Amino acid sequence: MSKSLFKDFDSVSSKAWKQKIQVDLKGADYNDTLIWKTNEDINVKPFYHADEFETLPEISKSKATKWKIAQSITVTDANVANLKAIDAIHRGAESIIFNIASENTSAEHLLQNIDLDTVNVHIKCGFLSEVFTKKLMNAIPNTAKTPQIHIHTDIIGNLAKTGNWFSNLNDDFSKLKAIVKSTNQISIDLSQYQNAGATIVQQLAYSLAHANEYLNHYEAHKDTSLKEINATFNTSIGSNYFFEIAKIRALRQLWTTLASEYGVSEDCKIIATPSKRNKTIYDYNVNMLRTTTECMSAILGGVNEICNLPYDSLFHKPNEFGDRIARNQLLVLKNESYFDKVNNPADGAYYIESLTEQLAEKALELFKDIEANGGFLSQLKEGTIQRKIKESAAKEQADFDAEKLVLLGTNKHPNNADKMKNDLEISPFLKIEKRKTLIEPIINKRLSEKLEIKRLNNE
Repeated sequence: MSKSLFKDFDSVSSKAWKQKIQVDLKGADYNDTLIWKTNEDINVKPFYHADEFETLPEISKSKATKWKIAQSITVTDANVANLKAIDAIHRGAESIIFNIASENTSAEHLLQNIDLDTVNVHIKCGFLSEVFTKKLMNAIPNTAKTPQIHIHTDIIGNLAKTGNWFSNLNDDFSKLKAIVKSTNQISIDLSQYQNAGATIVQQLAYSLAHANEYLNHYEAHKDTSLKEINATFNTSIGSNYFFEIAKIRALRQLWTTLASEYGVSEDCKIIATPSKRNKTIYDYNVNMLRTTTECMSAILGGVNEICNLPYDSLFHKPNEFGDRIARNQLLVLKNESYFDKVNNPADGAYYIESLTEQLAEKALELFKDIEANGGFLSQLKEGTIQRKIKESAAKEQADFDAEKLVLLGTNKHPNNADKMKNDLEISPFLKIEKRKTLIEPIINKRLSEKLEIKRLNNE
């Protein structure tokens, strides 16, 4: 059929749709009844239409057919971690994330027998060491033709999370410069903003300002390696399904805008992990449902890799069953639900396109305000960023406490027979250590903590 079926029907404008809805409301106010007002200051309408766009959005660059399943492994012993990685690869993992706490970890043992041409390996260190980075780069086998190894070094992220530099500003940037010269990689962790309660607009703006501190530093020091830099963003995905799809898409757009100003690669990698903020210890199996929809948002938004969160990670030590279920959730999405068959699946959905545009615009406006007032590091030092996140988190917490924001099995439809006191292998609650810090750290906190503590005390 060469003739378009839709030419046989008259088009209906958005104005006509709204008039029809207004009639059906029988006097009820359209805005009060059908408009959803969000914490991002975005008003969600009951319908979206092509005539609301001056020009139709361009095709996005993300390739949903290419997303990879990642497995996170905490490294205490290099040989043990290596065996876990190889086992995870045999069971479907396509990417490994090693979280390393000690500089004494053997890089050679960690990477042995892993095919770096087909498996992505990410290294996240709890320390800053150019020597260890060189060991990692030297441990790459000569047989690897195109090794996919990524070393995540985020000194500003560490400052925001802990309140301190690894050493001090000048020393940290000096070591980072040496690391970036050997890896051509910068890493920006915006997951901590989400887990601390920042709105999506704040997450996007802060990550952009965060990245800009690195790019601005390299440009100011006339570093010739700037042009070779590749950026990786680590993000957490919440439960606001369509907004999270739009967040990933907006992040790519914003990075493209910023990167073009510095002449660096406009492509970036995005690694997503489900949020901890909305996870619970009561009715914990619901966490599997939450992480599944969050992973779906990440895929449809166009992330490169997804590292799922085990349903019991809040209160159990890492275990084979929890890891396997988390990995299998992604395998089901890829192999049984066909979430890797279509590129750019969210393109052309007017609602998502509108959300993407609004989030990007609002985040860019906030980013410009941050830069006009001294930049991200300056506002961290002044406590402005922390205060803004606290305000957003308090508003979200109030919505949860009032049951406007629902976590099933916890603040709505709880199972009162559910007992958890004897099942806690690790503490799921926030612990604030009293120590001297340069700035106030950004603290991650779950919404359900206060309610859970109350329930535990009554068991």
